[in-house]
Amino acid sequence: MSITRPAQDGRGATAPGTAADTATGDGTAGVHRQDHGQDHGRAPGFRGDGHGGDHDAGTGELIKQATRQVSDLLRAELRLAVAELKDKGRHAGTGAGMFGGAALVALYGVGALIAAVIAAIAVALPVWASALIVGAALLLVAGVLAMLGRSQARRAAPAKPEQAMDEAKHAVAELKERATHR
Repeated sequence: MSITRPAQDGRGATAPGTAADTATGDGTAGVHRQDHGQDHGRAPGFRGDGHGGDHDAGTGELIKQATRQVSDLLRAELRLAVAELKDKGRHAGTGAGMFGGAALVALYGVGALIAAVIAAIAVALPVWASALIVGAALLLVAGVLAMLGRSQARRAAPAKPEQAMDEAKHAVAELKERATHR
């Protein structure tokens, strides 16, 4: 993951490869801006070879930049967490709908089985046998829907933004590593 200096215009622009850029996994979630030939990846006066240029940035400016970068990174991680939770919520809703469908189909199955018992008592074998076959088929459909609903519900659990938490841990580790190498 690369950490670059964020836009100073307050729009929260991010660079490709940052957490906000990868929030949906396709690189379209981040807001990109054109650099217009400016180097926004380094502090002013930093040449990238470990030595400052003619205009070394003061400690206060570096702290301000680091604070701004951390703030932008946290906003990007929050956007990623929201995207993950929305996806998991969608799976939970789909699973709940399938459980509801399974319950409805099971209710019809019970009704058909009850009709089969009534038909068996009232009439000859062919009527109740056909009602029994219909009831068993409906219960089979209910079982399939219940398994599909369970699968969807498992995809939603646990309801925590795992990818965002991993990204945040990696970002903190990278910042600590960079801080110890200066």
